[in-house]
Amino acid sequence: MSIEEAQSLAAKMNLDLVKIVPNAQPPVCRIMDYGKYCFEMRKKEREAKKKQKVIEIKEIRLSMGIGENDLETKVNHAKRFLQAGNKVKVVLRFRGREMMHTKLGEDLLQKFADACAEFGAIEKAPRLDSRNMLMFLTARNSK
Repeated sequence: MSIEEAQSLAAKMNLDLVKIVPNAQPPVCRIMDYGKYCFEMRKKEREAKKKQKVIEIKEIRLSMGIGENDLETKVNHAKRFLQAGNKVKVVLRFRGREMMHTKLGEDLLQKFADACAEFGAIEKAPRLDSRNMLMFLTARNSK
């Protein structure tokens, strides 16, 4: 069918002539209501967005001289974040001469991860980043 015939047919039906595959020889076209088509596509995108789960990264900061009860409080916060399905970034800050005892910091982060083991697992092991040691925990699937 020629382009003129297709355009006149679309005009008679009060619809639009839309190129589906413009690079084909001859180009593939469809007669449809383009406004309605765009509306349906936007509606599908909105529905898909509703079904998505947004995972946030929550940050918990520790220091080398943290007390047992303070550590337990931070662990409880992390557990609550992991139960909600979020990731937890644990940051241990070294100050002054604490930099010489990075092994103790690594042990502290491992202790933190063991305390949260019921609800989360280590995604990225503790690593030193300038004066901070970082570790990422991710929620376990309880299915």
